[in-house]
Amino acid sequence: MARELRRLLIPPGRLEAAAARIGLEQEGGLVELEPDEAHYVARVLRFRHGDRLALIDGEGQLWTATLEQPAMLKLEQPLEQPLERAGSPSPTITLAMAVPKRDAELAWRMATELGASQLQPLLTSRGVVRGALPLERWRTIVREATEQCERLWLPQLAEPVEALAWFSSPAPGESLLATTRQEALPTLPELLPSLLMERLPNRPDQSPPELRLAIGPEGGWSAEEEEAALAAGWQPVSLGGAILRTSTAAVAALAWLALASKRKG
Repeated sequence: MARELRRLLIPPGRLEAAAARIGLEQEGGLVELEPDEAHYVARVLRFRHGDRLALIDGEGQLWTATLEQPAMLKLEQPLEQPLERAGSPSPTITLAMAVPKRDAELAWRMATELGASQLQPLLTSRGVVRGALPLERWRTIVREATEQCERLWLPQLAEPVEALAWFSSPAPGESLLATTRQEALPTLPELLPSLLMERLPNRPDQSPPELRLAIGPEGGWSAEEEEAALAAGWQPVSLGGAILRTSTAAVAALAWLALASKRKG
């Protein structure tokens, strides 16, 4: 079974380029591995000639392949006929998170495992992280988490933006602002049923709304940031009575979203 095989994600562009070069439309086409991928297969997985693995493209498709050479995979299906094909995740969940001083890598990894579709680093007034951010390192972690948790869709980690700009940008669906120290705020678990079910037309084929969730820095949103979000129609929500670290808040909120989305189905 493909689910029992270790997975390797190779972006669609590389597969298409290989198809144009060596004919992956035929069963048994060869895909050349890059040095880091070959090292992972040979040194980390300790695969040998003939060992099988699953190859995914991060856009919903999966094939099986065998290791033919130290840096070459042989597909067991034609490129145009993947063994598995899955539609894009529903609902689409975007996690916008103020970059924390610690645990950013852990938060992006867990967000991937919990089903986020888009990952947006935010720069905030009270944030402590500035300057160059390790985006390529983070994207590598997201890719590895996608392989490990057996997702077929790779979350997209965007370039960091200022929170004020992010809050002002229009987007479809529902936008949720996790915040604290406000009276009578609905909690996220209380709000989710109405977002995922009650606001949908009575049509079984209707997709749930896209969801954007913003998690602030451990010092909290500034007054200007909260005002900008509210003016743009963001719904403030509580994650409970405790003051959580940024990474904890992100993971807790996504766990609720993942559970509510599963119940919806």
